[in-house]
Amino acid sequence: MKTIGIVGGLGPESTVEYYKGIIKTIQDTYGNLAYPEIVVYSADVNRLLELVEAEEWKKLVEWLVARVRSVHRAGADFAVIGANTAHIVFDEVESCSPIPMLSIIHETCRRAQSLGLKKPGLMGTLFTMKSDFFQKSFYKKGITVVAPDEGDQAYIHDKLMSEIELGIIKDSTREGLLSIVKKMIEQESIDSMILGCTELPLILDKEEFGIPFLNTTAIHVGSIVEYCLNE
Repeated sequence: MKTIGIVGGLGPESTVEYYKGIIKTIQDTYGNLAYPEIVVYSADVNRLLELVEAEEWKKLVEWLVARVRSVHRAGADFAVIGANTAHIVFDEVESCSPIPMLSIIHETCRRAQSLGLKKPGLMGTLFTMKSDFFQKSFYKKGITVVAPDEGDQAYIHDKLMSEIELGIIKDSTREGLLSIVKKMIEQESIDSMILGCTELPLILDKEEFGIPFLNTTAIHVGSIVEYCLNE
């Protein structure tokens, strides 16, 4: 098995899900005594958000590359960034990386293709929803990604930052998020929903309204394990 490097902490709750998910998936294949080697760099999510909000893209690339190099020095054979928002500069980080990297965006797009999806909605941080890095990647494969309206984007971002990122899960917030999904089905005819923040599956933990919810964390974990086991 290859040694996995995770640039995590972005935020901590989802990094725990990566760690547990990777181990469980490998043990489901090889048995309960199988343990992959994983190097985790728990980075400061506040610094990530500061750089993104200031649109300091060069500094963000340098900051992320430094952490990828750290997991490489610690023995990682390949690396992932355990956050959707950080993928705003994934291509630039990958080009500077000393080891192969797996993109959560590319892997989610592969899953959408395999399901025959054509018009997914997108939930995530405000930065993710306002940017177009999901749209660009999916558009190349003939898939149109739709973000919520500005008011709903503000609601989603606020709940992520003030509750979900902190591990606070409220039924009222779940219902609020689901009402946005329902509205987008009715008004935008979306055929699926991308959970484009690695914390969203903590609260939207099952599919609703007869459409698939693309859990980007679980999709990424599956690809990580596949790459890890591919000798």
